[in-house]
Amino acid sequence: MDSVFGRALVTGGAGFLGSHLCELLLDTGAEVVAADNFATSDAANVAHLLERPRFHLVSQDITAQATLPGPFDVVFHLASAASPRDYFRLPLETLRAGSYGTERALDVAARDGARFVLASTSEVYGDPHEHPQREDYWGNVNPIGPRSVYDEAKRYAEALTSAMRRERGVNTGIARIFNTYGPRMRADDGRMIPEFIGQALRGAPLTVTGDGRQTRSICYVDDTVRGLLALARSGSPGPVNLGNPQELTVLRIAEEILAVTGSTSRIEHVEAAVDDPARRCPDISRARRELGWVPEISMAEGLPRTVAWFARRLS
Repeated sequence: MDSVFGRALVTGGAGFLGSHLCELLLDTGAEVVAADNFATSDAANVAHLLERPRFHLVSQDITAQATLPGPFDVVFHLASAASPRDYFRLPLETLRAGSYGTERALDVAARDGARFVLASTSEVYGDPHEHPQREDYWGNVNPIGPRSVYDEAKRYAEALTSAMRRERGVNTGIARIFNTYGPRMRADDGRMIPEFIGQALRGAPLTVTGDGRQTRSICYVDDTVRGLLALARSGSPGPVNLGNPQELTVLRIAEEILAVTGSTSRIEHVEAAVDDPARRCPDISRARRELGWVPEISMAEGLPRTVAWFARRLS
């Protein structure tokens, strides 16, 4: 995969998703600057990249006045807490990442005439009344609920990105990312798949919220970052859904993880989370049409890779 970008900035570059994107960009021949304040990420995620001469790790809070010397050809804005456990712990920081952080990253792109890609989220759809979710659906979000610090931060980031495109001509694209999983997720970040895998490997009960019939669509990380790069290479302003349209219940995902780990753990139902979406599944027609992108890695392939990584870490 040849690069059309000489130099790339990835905010949140030491995070789970950011580290995989940095790796892909390097593999295409780009020079990569990863900026991160390490609030929810881990420098160990990119430790293996530090020996590559075209990779640079910068300790930088993108919500402050960024000092990121360019020029850059592309700016990927991924900096934000992404798991409920993190954004419940860091509510104001999460809002700042979506507001000030997005503005600073957009300013860098405007300064350099760079393509800008915002990593937004399926959470902008809230608890959707439309199924599957298309990009023209406006969503059903509780603006004052506990999850709103993340949902509304991303909705504001999309509005700001769109305004910068209209008013200042910044070359922007918006990706709405659905549940993504894979190696380098934090075992303690509270998201469904790392939580279930950690519990299964420890022999603890898998804690399924509610009755487990709520649905999710899980996409392996390699597919997601490939979609982000495809969006960057395109002229599409988005928003574009990036996710796997195979809809699964949370209970089914828990059962699959038990099967892959060989764990004898039981499934335990706990209280449902506040404002937890009942159904979540992307319509990816636009991604197919505009980006030529579809997910390629099945759960049967992705889950064993992820479990193996966690097993090595826990051992």
